[in-house]
Amino acid sequence: MRTITLEEHFATPGFFNIAGRELKHRAETVGGRYANLIERLCDVDAKRLAEMDAAGIDMQVLSLTSPGVEQLDAADAIALARDSNDYLAAAVKKHPTRFAGFAAIPTPVPDKAAAELEARVRAGFKGAVINGHNRGCYLDDKFYTPILECAQALDVPIHIHPTPPPKPVLDTYYGGFNPMLTEMLAGGAWGWHIETAVHVIRMISGGVFDRFPRLQIIIGHMGEGLPFLFQRFDIMPPAVTKLKRQYKDYLRENVHYTFSGFNFPPAFLDLFLELGGVDRIMFSADHPYQSMPQARAFLDQIPVPAADKERIAHGNAEKLFKL
Repeated sequence: MRTITLEEHFATPGFFNIAGRELKHRAETVGGRYANLIERLCDVDAKRLAEMDAAGIDMQVLSLTSPGVEQLDAADAIALARDSNDYLAAAVKKHPTRFAGFAAIPTPVPDKAAAELEARVRAGFKGAVINGHNRGCYLDDKFYTPILECAQALDVPIHIHPTPPPKPVLDTYYGGFNPMLTEMLAGGAWGWHIETAVHVIRMISGGVFDRFPRLQIIIGHMGEGLPFLFQRFDIMPPAVTKLKRQYKDYLRENVHYTFSGFNFPPAFLDLFLELGGVDRIMFSADHPYQSMPQARAFLDQIPVPAADKERIAHGNAEKLFKL
């Protein structure tokens, strides 16, 4: 069975001098699973391919690791996006059957972000990655119209990856504990996922998908908690929302979902049941933060027919990305 994973991360060496300083500090001080993180992120060649082969992963769709470029000044965001995309383009060119890519785009300057996205898609990239809010501003803001307009016109998705919430939210919700606990609560243990869910709900509430009905986004981690609440959104009638559809319609028609290391059967079943099938579910491992072998083992044992498993493993990605 062919496998394509699509929340898989990379970085350039220069990333750790700009956006990735905190990640570098963590790798140097915490150790553990972070010990060789920088090396594994920057490797888009033999070592990564060997890990993929050992885990039974045929292709990775790569994206610049969090925090991406979203928290940078405009000039730094433009430069880092361009440098990262060049680095990724070289890897894809060298290994075209093993790697594909999402373009990092300088969201602080939407017109330049749209131009970067168009140029990279014309050169073979499969969409854009946006690492959450841009200094507290979300994609429902009409400031980002050039980006959304471009993605719809090019018929490519935007992958929204988690990022910590804006600092006032972080301090209010997660402050008052020891620094490591605050960081973990605001990050991968909880806050990242809630933050991404809020971002998606803001996009729906702000009418993004009414303005751009063909726009598609991708979120990870079995839906960032949203599937559990699909039915709950029904309490908001169109008279209040002023939207053309129900929230769950947008969540079923404009959003795609990946595993991202959430190798949990109950979470998968909830997503599967709320979507009414596997059409919008895609495989991912969240490399190098999570285990490719564990993700592959989970894929093998999910309780769906073989044909549906094939669609999750590779068919849906091939269709969405025209692979």
